[in-house]
Amino acid sequence: MPLPFLTADRPFDDVETVSRADAPLPYEELDRWRRPYRPGPWRVGGAALVLLFAAYLLFGALIMAMAGALPGAGACVAAGALVIVFAVRLLRVGAWVSARGLRRIGLFTTTTLPWEHVAAVRTVQQPVKWLGLPRTVQGQALVVATAAGEPPRPLLTDHNADFLGRAEAFDMAADSVEGWAADHAVAPARS
Repeated sequence: MPLPFLTADRPFDDVETVSRADAPLPYEELDRWRRPYRPGPWRVGGAALVLLFAAYLLFGALIMAMAGALPGAGACVAAGALVIVFAVRLLRVGAWVSARGLRRIGLFTTTTLPWEHVAAVRTVQQPVKWLGLPRTVQGQALVVATAAGEPPRPLLTDHNADFLGRAEAFDMAADSVEGWAADHAVAPARS
């Protein structure tokens, strides 16, 4: 029985194999929203700590319920549920793509931009926020320029929770989003 995951370290000798690997699978849904990169260790670690706090709250609710303090237990269960929702939302933060457009999910907001409104997606050197904090450092950002002429908005940075200390992962993610834009975006009309 062949185990294909064991052969991933061998180089591709056949051009047909490489092109077959890049082709979309016949059952793959192009309209499904997907993140073109994995969440980074800072984001996953932060969500794990938040979930640890949720477990503490839920365990406290169990102790309160066993002691007979049901209103306090209910409050702890509600707080634990809110903390779990916050952790899931924290894990979903980032850039998502589909055949319909480009979506930037933030902690509290979500912005969707159809490909028809995208003029350009490119990587630029600029000051970026370090882990989303007010402190800025010089770094790279993947920016989206809209066809309406709005100022470019950063979509990804190399100093956010997904790519801090992972420059190669940022380059691969930026290339992937730029590839989606090249395949699906409509070039703006020139006059």
